[in-house]
Amino acid sequence: MAERSSRSTAVVVLAAGLGKRLKSSLPKVLHPVCGRPALWHVLQAARGGRPDRIVVVVHHGADQVAEAVRSWGIKPEPQFVDQGTPLGTGHAVMAADDATRGATDVLAMNGDDPLVEAEHVRGLMALHRRSRSAATILTTEVDDPTGYGRVIRRGTELVDIVEEADATPEQRAIREISTIVYAFRRQDLFEALPLIGRSNRQNEYYLPQVLKVLQEKGRKVSATMVDLGGGLGLNTRAGLATVNRIMRDRIIRDHMAGGVTFLDLSTTYVDVGVRIGPDTVVHPLTFLEGDTRIGVGCEIGPSARVADSRIGDGSAVQFAVVRGARIGRGVSVGPFASLRPGTVLDDGAKAGTFVEIKASRVGRGSKVPHLSYVGDTTIGRNTNIGAGTVTVNYDGWDKYGTVIGNDVLIASDTMLVAPVRVGNRAMTGA
Repeated sequence: MAERSSRSTAVVVLAAGLGKRLKSSLPKVLHPVCGRPALWHVLQAARGGRPDRIVVVVHHGADQVAEAVRSWGIKPEPQFVDQGTPLGTGHAVMAADDATRGATDVLAMNGDDPLVEAEHVRGLMALHRRSRSAATILTTEVDDPTGYGRVIRRGTELVDIVEEADATPEQRAIREISTIVYAFRRQDLFEALPLIGRSNRQNEYYLPQVLKVLQEKGRKVSATMVDLGGGLGLNTRAGLATVNRIMRDRIIRDHMAGGVTFLDLSTTYVDVGVRIGPDTVVHPLTFLEGDTRIGVGCEIGPSARVADSRIGDGSAVQFAVVRGARIGRGVSVGPFASLRPGTVLDDGAKAGTFVEIKASRVGRGSKVPHLSYVGDTTIGRNTNIGAGTVTVNYDGWDKYGTVIGNDVLIASDTMLVAPVRVGNRAMTGA
């Protein structure tokens, strides 16, 4: 027990790559996957190793990557090491030598493998320590292993990783490949790293070469396979699309396990941070994005986009765009409505057909049924806004507010030129 409690883990995340094949000015690790950058997903997974420290190796877009990571509030707070001229994955880990001193184990992870989960890392570290291995690697099966080395193992013992050019026809049929999620005893790792060479087409130091060095020294190397859905990494736009599809399917299935109905998984898009209550039905062509929260028993879609918004129990949103809005219980939105940031619809309110609302509050039981624009406005309780009504909030220089009281009837085709106030129980004629 004393030995186990004294062990410490340093996570080294490789985030220096340029991502040439993506043809993008955005660093590869910051490309979004279901609403969050790939690197965010990797750092969440790294927590499964219960690290004492996290080291992010950067180079291309270093300041941009560091700024993004700091904004996520990751604990323990990551430290950043610049790799300098990137010379491969092995070279990236070499750059973290000083930053990992004193750790018992080093967990190396690619910053662009967002499909790895915390439970995968926990299983890897458990096997690594239980088997007393010098190194333990995470493997997976992919749909198309072309270009990858094939993993040969005997149970949890890694026998070899055979490069495709050297593989027999039988070995090429193997779909199991290695990820870059490796656990090492730190001492073994940094004794082996100086022994790897650059005699390859890319003239780089490859981290997998460390495994061969360890095996030649008689050290034990283990492997454990996990299901990543058939994808790995996002080196190309096609790979990015595949990773998004796998992640989206994983997210939706988790919601279904929690009691949410999705009528068509292939045409529904849900970001990783979205929360949905049970007995809600999500229709096709629905996009749920960002920090969105949806209550119990709602009806969302078809053809709805909801971003960074709150929707209360029993509400319905169809053929609508909702951004930065708060929707109460039993509210109806759409069809063909646009709720812009700052909109609040209290319980029982309605924003109907061809209605746009911006930075306004619609009170309990009040309705804006159709063909209206409401901006910078406060509407009281049980008020009805007639068709074609516009709160004219902009005079070409400044914006002004409109206040409409409780139990008001605004007639069709009314222009309320702000600033204006309509009292309780008032009625207007067109």
